[in-house]
Amino acid sequence: MTIYYEEFGNKNAPLIVFLHGGGVSGWMWEKQIEYFAQHYHCLVPDLPGHGKNSENTYFSMKQAAEQVIDLIEKVSNNRNITIIGFSLGAQIIVQLLSMRPNLVDRAIIYSALVRPMPSLKKWIAPAIKLTSPLISNRTFSKIQAKSLYIPQENFTQYYEDSCRMSQQTLISVLTENMSFLIPENFKYVKTSMLVLVGDKEKSMMKKSANDLVKSNANCKGMVVADIGHGISFANPALFNEIIDNWLSASHSNNSEFFSGC
Repeated sequence: MTIYYEEFGNKNAPLIVFLHGGGVSGWMWEKQIEYFAQHYHCLVPDLPGHGKNSENTYFSMKQAAEQVIDLIEKVSNNRNITIIGFSLGAQIIVQLLSMRPNLVDRAIIYSALVRPMPSLKKWIAPAIKLTSPLISNRTFSKIQAKSLYIPQENFTQYYEDSCRMSQQTLISVLTENMSFLIPENFKYVKTSMLVLVGDKEKSMMKKSANDLVKSNANCKGMVVADIGHGISFANPALFNEIIDNWLSASHSNNSEFFSGC
């Protein structure tokens, strides 16, 4: 199955692939595209079950990774490749790299959950069926959007994406998200990787970031101060600076690296 995507910038420049989080779509990278399209070729797919790919109601981490791999191979043309993913998109990067450890040159793994939560899995389907009427409630959606730092100007896009996603998709996305753990082959990945997490995120997210850094010597960890789950929304200028500096082999003064503890 083909995957919908958009392209920005110079098609001969180094490639950056952006993978969005669950429940949103490619529009979440608007501020990053404005910044990086000046010097990079930016590729922004909508993941299966999301945005303009919402007709595909089934979601699996492996299938999504395979589709992104196919897309990269289609457009890369032997160029330098960076891939950036948030939350669900970051999990897909971990899966993708484990399947194809030499596919990309750099990866930014931003808020990836890699500690399964089996005790919650059995409640996903009943909870979604019970609360699904709330998805079309704008007040409820505004509360959700605020928790993700989504700007007011992007609320309509967020709301439309939420309403477009089917129950089946949401159940499969959450099931995959809560079941995901670091694949065995991740330790063989040679890509240079930056693992980001906000210092106000839940402890499970911080532990997941630490697990990733410990799992591969090519991972560097960075804790971003005073931000929860959604750095690129909460402070896009800082996020762009971190990525730009890291791509230039330096790091931001606003954050700290860690190597596992």
